[in-house]
Amino acid sequence: MDVTGAVAVLGSTSREVSCGDDGRVAGFAAAGGEVLDATGCVVTPGLVNAHHHLLQTAFRTLPGTRGVPMAQWLPTMAAAYGAVGVDPELAHAAASAGLAEALLCGVTTVADHHLTWPPTDLDVGIAHGVAAAATQLGARLVFVRGSARDDPGTAAASADAIAGALVPHGGVTSDGMLQVAVGPAGVHSDGPDTFRLMAEVAAARGLRRRTQANEQVDVDVAAARYGRRPLELLDDWGWLAPDVTLAHLCGVTDAEVARLAAAGVSATHAPGCDLPMGWGIAPVAALADAGVPVGLGTSGGGSNDAGHLLADARLAMQVAPLVGRALSAEELLGFATRGSADGLGRPDLGRLEVGARADLVCWDVTGVADVGVADPVAGLLWASPGRRPKHVVVGGRVVVRDGRLVTRDETDVADDLRHLLGARRR
Repeated sequence: MDVTGAVAVLGSTSREVSCGDDGRVAGFAAAGGEVLDATGCVVTPGLVNAHHHLLQTAFRTLPGTRGVPMAQWLPTMAAAYGAVGVDPELAHAAASAGLAEALLCGVTTVADHHLTWPPTDLDVGIAHGVAAAATQLGARLVFVRGSARDDPGTAAASADAIAGALVPHGGVTSDGMLQVAVGPAGVHSDGPDTFRLMAEVAAARGLRRRTQANEQVDVDVAAARYGRRPLELLDDWGWLAPDVTLAHLCGVTDAEVARLAAAGVSATHAPGCDLPMGWGIAPVAALADAGVPVGLGTSGGGSNDAGHLLADARLAMQVAPLVGRALSAEELLGFATRGSADGLGRPDLGRLEVGARADLVCWDVTGVADVGVADPVAGLLWASPGRRPKHVVVGGRVVVRDGRLVTRDETDVADDLRHLLGARRR
């Protein structure tokens, strides 16, 4: 760890967060080492992006992908992937850009649901490329070995190989920086064999499970192919369980909300994807009120051109009254921190508590965008939705200082991906 010590929180909270040599919160009083000045800042836990597709960082605002039905969006994206070629080099460059963007938006942990694989990929090259990007930048990564119409046996064998190569049993490295999970794209894409085999890998390796449910295409395909609702299928296939997190959940009924709560699953809300594409709004207030742990994710650049989780929390807050009760800024910040972490099975993340991982963000609230704000915590969402943090700390290590990446040059990260895409498209 490059930097340990205390992070002083000066202002209404009048407390200091001390980071121990083990990268965890040691207490709330300065205890030697570097003191990172947070005067004039609101300090939050590091944000946790519980649903992203980092590869799509290389494929933003493509023609034919804005505000279209998912049945049209999916083949358009697939054609773009095919034209460039998805391999470890591209995966690394795209993940580097996406993770750098995340850190510069106050996101310290990203769950990357990687769904696009070469037809017979049994090695771990792509996973290694994404993991290396996270290591270089100092970001926490949850790599989700996904599947989207892949051969079930091939997908499961790949997931097993990735978990065996990258993490111990239980799916998380000892420093908490890397986690592996499994996740078919959804019942619209993958059949019961894929869900069954992926679940077997998860059980054998101690991994979390994740999938997407009840977006527009998911509901339509489930009805046409099976004559049933997506959650009915997932229940039959053993994928409504406490180790499962479901992303999106746009079209769920009151009865289905109760079913999810009874099953103990977690939910991830992705309004920055679902709303502009017209795919629906998840009733997250109803889910939370029913006892479903709710997290927040941005989804990928193919549907949400930014990875700014705080901005998406603001969007979620703004549209919540359209599908239920209003949500407060504090609730949304809870979704973006504790809720997301809990859905990953990571109670060590998303909170500033003694023993938790020392991931925190200092947000400067002294500028003109925050002047006149009565509640600076609520102001984080209501005012200046595209704000950048002043400082970001991951595991006691400063990775963003005074608004700039410490671990890599931001321009170099952008140029690497820009030049790679240019060369391949030529």
